Amino acid sequence: MSRRQLRLGAFLYTPGSHSAGWRHPDAVPETDMDFAWYVRMARTAERGLIDTVFFQDTAAVNGSANLDGAGAIRPRVSRQVYLEPVSLIAALAAVTTHIGLISTATTTYSQPYDLARRFATIDHISGGRAGWNLVTSQIEDEAGNFGAERHMDHALRYERAEEFWDVVTALWDSWEDGALLRDKASGVYIDGDRLHFQHHEGRHFKVRGPLNLPRTPQGRPVISEAGSSEAGKRLAARTADLVFTAQTVLEEGRAFRDEVRALATGFARDPDDVKILPGLMTIVGRTEEEAQAKLAVLQSLISDEAAMRLLARLCGDLDIYAYDPDGPLPPLPPSNAAKARQQLIVDLARKEGLSIRQVARYLGTSLGHQLQVGTPAQIADRMQEWLEEGACDGFNLMFPHFPRPLEDFVELVVPELQRRGIYRTGYEGRTLRENLGIPVPANRYTRTGANSSGGGTSV
Repeated sequence: MSRRQLRLGAFLYTPGSHSAGWRHPDAVPETDMDFAWYVRMARTAERGLIDTVFFQDTAAVNGSANLDGAGAIRPRVSRQVYLEPVSLIAALAAVTTHIGLISTATTTYSQPYDLARRFATIDHISGGRAGWNLVTSQIEDEAGNFGAERHMDHALRYERAEEFWDVVTALWDSWEDGALLRDKASGVYIDGDRLHFQHHEGRHFKVRGPLNLPRTPQGRPVISEAGSSEAGKRLAARTADLVFTAQTVLEEGRAFRDEVRALATGFARDPDDVKILPGLMTIVGRTEEEAQAKLAVLQSLISDEAAMRLLARLCGDLDIYAYDPDGPLPPLPPSNAAKARQQLIVDLARKEGLSIRQVARYLGTSLGHQLQVGTPAQIADRMQEWLEEGACDGFNLMFPHFPRPLEDFVELVVPELQRRGIYRTGYEGRTLRENLGIPVPANRYTRTGANSSGGGTSV
């Protein structure tokens, strides 16, 4: 019986997922803007046979919605500039061969037809390696850039996201296989009987269709999702091929995975087609002492300013700066941003008796995700345990800065995982779906025999 294989993503959150990582002597802060560095990092991940690189997105400067009072300090810290990630993965498609390319794009401030067309284009350009990280925007700062006074309510954002996904996936099915004929002899370019209009009319969108390019090499781009609230888990179970999450305790990870798999079954999906990847930051040393020394340097660089910015985002309308940073975390009002992440830090603070400053520094270290510091064998032990105990299908790897920690993982940890027989020694296929072991979804029109939209179209 073959062993389960780890699925890995590389979260290229430049200049680093540690709030002070960019200040490390080995860090290259310019990795946030320099495309040459993105090429190098994507190729490093591909050399490590990682399934996909993954890019988040924020369509605003963090803190820009509150430039008066205490909030004014927030825009001074790092991670404020982002190359637009859908454009970035399109460019990376031309300089990579096997690795998947997943970009975040929000359903809160986007339109379905435009998004469907862009991701389908990248799937064609890349030969079937594109993925869409389907999100509802979290931060209030984005609202003012899209004509809104306030951020859309959490429940309404998820309602919009459900309908958005319905429209996008229907558009991706517009063309059945074989619809694009290009038959020179007959003069027929398109088999119109295999081209379908959507005529969608819902609460949030009215879209006629069809999409003006054929179905993609992997049927449709891979869908990832990162919400862990009740609404987020439901959306993930219905829509996602990959689920990025943030559990740090094995039992909680297993419970989350079991719940999402059960929900997926309720949507008539095979639960094995939904891969759960918690975040994991690794700090690797050839000895445990070397790894701990690396962590000590990073922790010495954390500023309260940068760490508090991360905490403030999760505090809703509460001004956390008005409280004693060495006092206990006060009760937080319901968040209209990341509800599940807010609950994670509240539970952690209560369980471990952490002060506001300690909670902020916890977030500043690994964004609230797992942190594993040690030798390649120690890190592989943790990854193998989570895999074999059913707490995950793999990990979305995070790095304190770039490029060295990514290179360390590929050079030191990957061979150890391969030695244990839980990680590939070569890519299984050419598309991201093939490498993840996720089937191509059936075209709904082919499956249901929907009525055609017309006859053949001549040149």
